[in-house]
Amino acid sequence: MQAERVNVSPTQTVDAKDKNGVNREISVEIPAEEVAREMEIIIQKYQKVARLPGFRTGHVPASVIKQRFKEDLKSDVVEALVPRYFRKETDKQGMIPVSQPRVTDLHIHDGEPLRFKASFEIMPEIVVQGYKELRADHPEIVVKDEEVEDAVNSVREQHATYTSVEGRPLADGDFAQSSMDGKQKDGDDKNQPVHMDEVLIEIAGKNTVPEFTENLRGANAGDEREFEVKYPDDLADKRLAGKTFVYKVKIHAIKQKNLPELNDDFAKELGDFTSLDQVRKQIRENMLAERRHDAEREAKDKLIAELVKRNDFEAPESLIDRQIDLRLERGLRALAAQGMKMEDLKKMDLPRLRAGQRDQAVQDVKSSLLLERIADLEKIEVGEDEVNHEIEALAKQSKQTPEAVRARLTQDGGLDRIRNRIRSEKTLDFLYHQSA
Repeated sequence: MQAERVNVSPTQTVDAKDKNGVNREISVEIPAEEVAREMEIIIQKYQKVARLPGFRTGHVPASVIKQRFKEDLKSDVVEALVPRYFRKETDKQGMIPVSQPRVTDLHIHDGEPLRFKASFEIMPEIVVQGYKELRADHPEIVVKDEEVEDAVNSVREQHATYTSVEGRPLADGDFAQSSMDGKQKDGDDKNQPVHMDEVLIEIAGKNTVPEFTENLRGANAGDEREFEVKYPDDLADKRLAGKTFVYKVKIHAIKQKNLPELNDDFAKELGDFTSLDQVRKQIRENMLAERRHDAEREAKDKLIAELVKRNDFEAPESLIDRQIDLRLERGLRALAAQGMKMEDLKKMDLPRLRAGQRDQAVQDVKSSLLLERIADLEKIEVGEDEVNHEIEALAKQSKQTPEAVRARLTQDGGLDRIRNRIRSEKTLDFLYHQSA
């Protein structure tokens, strides 16, 4: 018998413990006549398919089935009766189990009632307080003219062209079109060498490592330079921080950067624009929209944190574990998408990672349950058009038909997850706008 498949029972003795928390334990006794009736049904099923020496299929006597498959029959009876009665009893008591029950003290003998105990978690009773008094920041969003011009210049830089320069060495402001190899000095065999082709290195550029400028300034096309770079200990890139690399750089050509003129012709090259002022207007609107979104996201995070603070309660461990699993799954998928190899993923300390995700998972579960309760109170619902819109977006993203996406989501329970997510988002929008 697999305990995780067994749910608890009920028509008889029910002993609910820890009524003030989320943990429950019930003692169950199923009448002997019900056990016997289920046993007969299962024996008949065995008789139809059992193949035993000396008997034709479908004609094996019940007494032989009982003797030959005694333990299997008991297990099947348990699997059939326990879940059936468990759900019936929890429904009767108004309990909403959120975990598979852990079954103990199982007693099943011929002619006797089936008895067992089951421990499980239920959804906590949540009385939300103070959510209508929550207040969020609604700051004025401003984009300065100089910020717009910086963005315009950034676009201009992206459309720069490069022309070759001949007859002189590299000077400040030039770009060295190069290939280079780098290897950590005194490193072990685990440190992979660096190799790059067609690299443009700006001499004296604000983002250029000083050693590159110092060693490449004055070089001619065709020259090769070798030098060391000692990276500072506080470098943001931890792969390089505090390490010394030896680089060998081959200069293939000297290039000069040419920026396009900032005029209406340049604006037309960028898309559906007729003037540079239209470009500036679009950039300003995009920056405003992005900042509003960021400000709203930050304000909503603060609202949720305050909501949980005002309405603290015990979150079921099973929901917390499930949320930790989801967070880890998303994180590992992101690492895999960034190129981390499977063997490296397998070497990660998962217990430590799980422990590191726990606090945020607890916060996620509590906020989700609180938002669900507020949605009930405020009668916030999700329409089919909203679900269809989400399905169409997923279909476009995955290059499938909406019908195929809906069928898959229906099968794996994804539609309910989508509805719950949309409902939570609408509830959070409600809290944000009523807090103004």
